[in-house]
Amino acid sequence: MTLEDKIEALLKPTVESMGFEFWGCEYLPAGQHSTLRIYIDKTDGVTVDDCGDVSRQVSAIMDVEDPIASAYMLEVSSPGLDRPLFQPSQYVPYQGQQLQVRTAAPVMGRRRFKGKMTSVDDTGIVVEVDGELFEIPFAQIDKANVVPQF
Repeated sequence: MTLEDKIEALLKPTVESMGFEFWGCEYLPAGQHSTLRIYIDKTDGVTVDDCGDVSRQVSAIMDVEDPIASAYMLEVSSPGLDRPLFQPSQYVPYQGQQLQVRTAAPVMGRRRFKGKMTSVDDTGIVVEVDGELFEIPFAQIDKANVVPQF
């Protein structure tokens, strides 16, 4: 279980009890400048006040449970238009849209992909880049974001 998984298990019930979806979290270690970013969402959008309310609750839980031993900065945010994708179920609504994907290890000789997600299933996604299809297992995805279309 990763640190992010532990943090999600710790915070998700509180965030959801406040009426938000716990979209995901990421911990970015950088010594004294480490960041814990929590993403929340709801159907009618997330306001700055919503982020502040969730931040206060999350901060209190993190202070008591102390899952991160070192100092860090807490950020609570909406996933935004270029939303990061954390769980396989989050990919489904974005089938047919542009994604930017980085893998932990090379897939068919590359680690970075930017293209249309042509399909998604229980094991991974297929992304079309320059007319070529790349099957990317979820286990290999290090980071994935929706590319906003305007």
